[in-house]
Amino acid sequence: MLRTLVAAALLAGTVQVGLAAQSPAALRWAGDAEGGAPYVEADPSDPSKVAGFDVEIAELIAKDLGRTAQFVEVAFASIDQSIARGDAEIGLSGIEDTPTRRVTYAVTHPYYQFNEVLSVRAADAQQLRTLADLRGRRVGTLGGTIAYEILLVAERQHGLTAVSYEDDVHPYSDLLLGRLDAVLLDHVLAERRSRTTPGFVTHPEPVAVSHYVGVLAPANAELRDRINAILERAMRDGRLETIFRKWHVWNDDQPRLFARVLEGAAIPPVTGYAVEGLATLSRWEATRRYLPALIRAALLTLVLSCGAMLLAAALGMGIATGRLYGDPLTKRILGGYVELIRGTPLLLQLFVLYYGIAEAVRLPAFLASLLGLALNYAAYESEIYRGALLAVPVGQLEASRTLGFTEFQTLRLVRAPQAFRLALAPMTNDFVALLKDSSLVSVLTVA
Repeated sequence: MLRTLVAAALLAGTVQVGLAAQSPAALRWAGDAEGGAPYVEADPSDPSKVAGFDVEIAELIAKDLGRTAQFVEVAFASIDQSIARGDAEIGLSGIEDTPTRRVTYAVTHPYYQFNEVLSVRAADAQQLRTLADLRGRRVGTLGGTIAYEILLVAERQHGLTAVSYEDDVHPYSDLLLGRLDAVLLDHVLAERRSRTTPGFVTHPEPVAVSHYVGVLAPANAELRDRINAILERAMRDGRLETIFRKWHVWNDDQPRLFARVLEGAAIPPVTGYAVEGLATLSRWEATRRYLPALIRAALLTLVLSCGAMLLAAALGMGIATGRLYGDPLTKRILGGYVELIRGTPLLLQLFVLYYGIAEAVRLPAFLASLLGLALNYAAYESEIYRGALLAVPVGQLEASRTLGFTEFQTLRLVRAPQAFRLALAPMTNDFVALLKDSSLVSVLTVA
């Protein structure tokens, strides 16, 4: 009887394996749903699904491969690395065709042409039309894009200041707030943002022209070639045009791009502006070009961290003494502050200081970063100082009072010096933690 059951189980397992082998495998594709429409976004009718023209292109490719599309959520800045490590087979999320990607990865045919366009406030539309007009001004864009590479070149050529953002929403809001003088981004993003954030003008003349591509790992060149054949068929039979028209991004540039792809013409990654990817530079040239920026960034990190720590230490001492010597109301207020700050993420606090209160108080990015780090670490420092003050033996405090010392004299001459010695080691640990946490201020455009 036991042998019969084992045989039946093995047979059932064999059948299941056979059925699994016959079922179409999933085509895992990476995208960033936080990037929003028209690329990839959560489907409004069913948030568990995604929608966008890149979603439909992934489904088109999977169908022609005889497979099913499986979406893998990856932050936009990490899609390339995720593809390289095998988390997904192809990345499709408004990924730009760059010289670096062509050298480092297997990229598909360009399937959509876009323009890098300049957006300015309506009042500056006549005065600021090109990058050369922006000397001495701040221009924002999305980090890790062709637009950011263009702005880095323009910094050297025209003397403007390139400001990098983690998303494509805040550059336009900061433009309207006056923190930026212009924004350089894809026309798809500029048009989408103009529908929800009026008040700026986008010049139609392109600063540069590039394309969206799919990116695969270098070892997946064979799959890339099969996908290229699928894209060519979709260009011929109108399926790509149908997708782009559905998402309202079809224009006269696309037929010309399709014709060049189908003719087998060489299509440069970027035209209209000289962009040189890091992977195309020699080691010496890359070091020469980027080392000064890295040194400046390291010095800024030290200045920001030391300044924030000094301010945090001063505030922390005030909070600690207030909780020990203050009246009941003061103790409750300071205790509530400590619990609130320690119970919420530092990243959220930075966002509130820089973006959340911008309509009322418009803090510069560096000042908001300094205050954010200081206010956060002041709560932690206060607990260190409070614990150190409480660790001083009660007998010494009673002796000082017996000698006629006031509470302030006792604190200054007896309690605080001993507490400082006890707090020094954890203070040093906090400074090391703050130094590392200073990397978070990049979300506030501090490079």
